[in-house]
This record gives sequence, structure tokens and C-alpha cells, in this order.
Amino acid sequence: MNAFDPAHFAAVPLRGPRLDLEPLRLDHAAETAPALADPALHVFIGGAPLTGPELTARYARLLAGPPDPATTVWCNWVLRLRETGAAIGTVQATVAAGGAELAWVLGTPWQGRGLAREAAVVLADWLRERGAPALVAHVHPEHRASAAVAAAAGLAPTEVFEDGERRWEWRTLRAPN
Repeated sequence: MNAFDPAHFAAVPLRGPRLDLEPLRLDHAAETAPALADPALHVFIGGAPLTGPELTARYARLLAGPPDPATTVWCNWVLRLRETGAAIGTVQATVAAGGAELAWVLGTPWQGRGLAREAAVVLADWLRERGAPALVAHVHPEHRASAAVAAAAGLAPTEVFEDGERRWEWRTLRAPN
């Protein structure tokens, strides 16, 4: 892929071994609000859990898209545990010509089972298949679980810190000119 094509990165349903990644819908807020209600989720990222109406408003903003959709695409998915049907978290990618920035959040009851890792790997593979030249994530330096997720998705830590978080990166190998 030579030129950035935003349509090439529209969120589509994705599937992992145990998870379904459903493109975000407004009605997902009612399901994900309880899953993401634990204040412990915000220890490393700051803030506080959003109420149902606040999460609905956030999802509406995400679904409206970025200010310049010709240069940036917001891809958002809800993670659904296939075994139970529960909505357990989210993953997202902000995609532009230079690559994609990944983020993930998994409700505390489902942590420690490799589910965030599974979701991040599925997302990273999907982005690479579409030709994303780079993947980036920002991880708090003390958040070992998220560092492990980034590493599983093929990203490596850099020496760059932004807003107190370490930048993790993967870049495609390019043939010499």
C-alpha cells in the first residue's frame, strides 16, 4: 500500500481464539460501563470510570470520527468473551499515514488470562495485514501487564517518554532505495 487510504482501515469484525472484536456501536456503552467501572483501571492512566451516560457520550464522539477523516481514522472495538458473551473491554487504533497507535483496556475481572494480549495481537496483525508501516503504544513504565501485552503484539520499548509513559514501537522493514 503506497498511499494512505482511510477506508482501508475501517473497523470490521475481528476474531481471536476466545474473543470477538466487535466494531464499536453506541449501544455498547450500556454493556461496557459496568465492565470498565473499577477505579483500579485508572491507576496508571489517570481519571475515573465513566458513568453509563458519560461512556455513551464518549462513544458518540468516537463514532463521529476524527476532525480530519481524510488523514486519520479512529478504529474502535468492544471485546466480547465468546464463552459467556460478556463485553469485557475495548481496543482501539488511531491510524494515519505514518502508522497506528494502539490502546487497550480490559475489565479487572478478566485480567490475568491473556485476553488483553489476545486482543492486542489480533489488532496488531490486522493493522500489519493492511500495510500499517508502524505501530505504537504508550505504556506506564510500572505497568508490567501492559508492557507484556505490547511485547506480545510485537512492539519493543524505546527510550522515548511522553506524558510519563514509555513509547513502544514496531516498524516494518523497508527495502533500501
